Amino acid sequence: MKPTNLAPVFTPGSDYLMGLAAMLRAAYYSVNLTPLGNELIEHLNTHPADANAMMDLSTILYMLGSREVAIATQAEALDLARFYQLPTALGNEVKLRVLALMVPGDFMANTPIEFLLEDSDVAVDLLYVLPGVPLPELVPDHDVLFVAVGEAENTHELLAQIAEETRDWPRPVLNRAEHSLKLSRDRVAKLLAGTEGICMPVTTRVDRRALERLAASEITPLSLLGDGDFPIIVRPVGSHAGHGLMKLLSASDVRAYLDNMLEDEFFISRFVDYSNADGLFRKYRIVLVDGKPFLCHMAVSEHWMIHYLNAGMAESQPKRDEEAQAMASFDEGFAKRHQAAFARIVEKFGLDYVGIDCAETVDGEFLVFEVDTSMIVHGMDPVDLYPYKPVAMQKVFDAFRALLSRASAQTAGAV
Repeated sequence: MKPTNLAPVFTPGSDYLMGLAAMLRAAYYSVNLTPLGNELIEHLNTHPADANAMMDLSTILYMLGSREVAIATQAEALDLARFYQLPTALGNEVKLRVLALMVPGDFMANTPIEFLLEDSDVAVDLLYVLPGVPLPELVPDHDVLFVAVGEAENTHELLAQIAEETRDWPRPVLNRAEHSLKLSRDRVAKLLAGTEGICMPVTTRVDRRALERLAASEITPLSLLGDGDFPIIVRPVGSHAGHGLMKLLSASDVRAYLDNMLEDEFFISRFVDYSNADGLFRKYRIVLVDGKPFLCHMAVSEHWMIHYLNAGMAESQPKRDEEAQAMASFDEGFAKRHQAAFARIVEKFGLDYVGIDCAETVDGEFLVFEVDTSMIVHGMDPVDLYPYKPVAMQKVFDAFRALLSRASAQTAGAV
């Protein structure tokens, strides 16, 4: 069942963004955002200094696939203002205010914190930070500072800068930047290597020349990885959402892959067949909130490379029944089986909030695909198809709200 009134309403001159959550929900339900984008463009023709309208327009452009124009539009918005407010708490009495540090980019660049706090009593303010540009001496008052900047090739310098500038911050800081710096795919694999109960194959960063040599059979996967031969998994450095991700079975596959890719650097690892006895693959998206695991979704697919939207969950009642059972039994089942693995991840990465895409191997090990703070976690799924999800997702949202509340109690003084 499709909710009504999904299209975000633009209010000219508003003090608030319409925001990512409203936009993505509309797109999720196939609302055409082009008319809204045109309305914003018309408004900006006569009000070119409206930073909120400019930022919302950039979000729409990202969603419509106009990436280069979106980047330029967002940069123009940030020339006008670096501070933005979300309507998270409109209609509610504000009990707590969070200031989130953000980096320019699309909806995978930052922790999507507004999804976690929709319809709550928490006001979410966004402050965009830029490499080499110090944080403002005066920032909006807040109870908790949350570093939402995700780990990526282009954010390492910025995360290091934020780590230094927030070292003695006068308010509690969650997801400190120095911890997010640990989340590159190769470093995650190194930090978790040798941990009993955790399977994450060695992930190595290689240049194009190394893959050229692999394609020519001058070297072997074992010489690059040290822990396996073909088949291997390869993806461009900096890629997300499966872009450029392939399983390669032989040197000739490497040659064909390179012929279709322009990138110069890649991550490679050995392929782990995590299919169950029925031949299906199951991938879990779990978040750790203050160390406690919560299941956000489980996708069941015939293919090893799973994304929830292409797994056919909406078309299959048996798959949804299995996901419902996984959610209902998670605390006493999956979470208990892998309690030590979750504790190890908390110990190694030190993040207050982090997502994990994972599975279970045929031997029952906790198979880690990715550890990241920018995974989309939401409550948008239609209730008629997924009646079990609202309760499961509300647990996540309540836990995040409680995390903020505990942190705010540690306030050490005024900004």
